[in-house]
Order: sequence, then structure tokens, then C-alpha cells
Amino acid sequence: MTYRITRSHEIHCGHRVYKHESKCAHLHGHSYVFDFTCEGALDAVGRVLDFSAVKERLCAWLETNWDHRFLIFDQDPLGMHLLDIDYTVVRVPFNPTAENIAAYMVEMIGPLALAGTGVRLVACTVHETSKCSATYAISGE
Repeated sequence: MTYRITRSHEIHCGHRVYKHESKCAHLHGHSYVFDFTCEGALDAVGRVLDFSAVKERLCAWLETNWDHRFLIFDQDPLGMHLLDIDYTVVRVPFNPTAENIAAYMVEMIGPLALAGTGVRLVACTVHETSKCSATYAISGE
């Protein structure tokens, strides 16, 4: 039997949605809240994974790599100009929509961050605002 746990974490990060038809095409930022849903069997203590381990692995990754940074799609022509003037710009291999950010966390970061735990990240919800969020879940979940 498998169980699921969810831990939330907030970061502050900027982005620009390349080719967006409205104001999200401009440089702007959010107080993002990430909900990480992990799945696995219970350990001898009766938990999937201690919440502090989720914090140390997934939340710490966000803090180190994206908190107070600016995400720019590596195909966005503004990217090189921004990199020239600000070292906090991070080029990412996807257009940084909430949907794509959530998918990147599940598909790329989760497996690396949770390696060796027997637990997997099965879903990530990214809240851009208190009213707007996107969720990516592994197919069939």
C-alpha cells in the first residue's frame, strides 16, 4: 500500500512568459507557493518520509536555485541581455509558466532530489497567486 504526503514551500521569484499575448510577457515576479506531493510505502516509524527530509531535499533546492532569482526561457531573446546585467537570472529549458514549472519539478528535480529515499514526487502544484495555480501529476495519478 502506498501513502501520500504533501509539504508546501514559498519562494519569491521573477519570470517572463515568452510570447505571452498580455501583461505576463513583461518582466514580473510572484510569491510562489509550491505544494510537493510525495508517494511511498510507510517506513518503520509509520511515515512516507519525514517532512524535514522533504524540506532538506525539495524546498532547499528551490531556495538554492530559484528563490530571489529570475527565470527566463533559454529560447527567449531577452535572456542573453538579462544575463549580461544580472547574475541572478536563471536560464531554464522551458517557458516558465506555472504549468511548466510544476512539470519540471516532478520530471527533473524530484527524481534527483529524492534519490535513495524510495519515495517519489508524484505531483507539484505551483501557486502564482492566492487565486491561480497549476498542477502537474505523473500520468495515472
